[in-house]
Amino acid sequence: MKFLDALLGRSKPKQPKLDALFGVTAAAITLEASLGLRPTGQAAVSFKPASGQGFAAASEELRGLLELAVTEAGSTLRVEEDRYGYRWVVLGDPDPEDLVTAVHLVNATLEQHGFGPQLLCSVFGFGDGGYGGTTSGGRRCHLVYLYKRGTFYPFAPLEGERRDNELELQVRGTLGSDLPIEPELARWFALWGIPL
Repeated sequence: MKFLDALLGRSKPKQPKLDALFGVTAAAITLEASLGLRPTGQAAVSFKPASGQGFAAASEELRGLLELAVTEAGSTLRVEEDRYGYRWVVLGDPDPEDLVTAVHLVNATLEQHGFGPQLLCSVFGFGDGGYGGTTSGGRRCHLVYLYKRGTFYPFAPLEGERRDNELELQVRGTLGSDLPIEPELARWFALWGIPL
């Protein structure tokens, strides 16, 4: 069957590897030791909301699971929509492991309910200031997990919708052995307006 698919030009999309998200905890240690970037304690999952009762039920279940996790772990949760119509589930927790677990829970719940195709990415915040954000004028960088590719890439926004390309390349070089880094730079999309 694989031969016939190759001959006819058909290919199956790469299946996401959500367990790769757990590598962010080790990557956080590497980033702090090598570049001085600490986790901000914030992460987000972005997806395109679909219409219909099934999606509404999944959203309610997801919200219920997250609220339960938030009260037990002391995390925060909010939901925002960006200017492009994507919904962001924004999570906050000072413990990087709890934060990664919550992000994994959001992705897995949406995937289990058949909404994997609507998932865009998961984003983890890092900066000079550590938990709570960056200091004034400090560097900031996001580790972006592309759901459909199963890879990560760094996105370092600057003021005025510019990017710190040098920092992005430093992060790529630093994390190359810790995480599956997206090899195609053209897929390192700018995510302006991330609510982190």
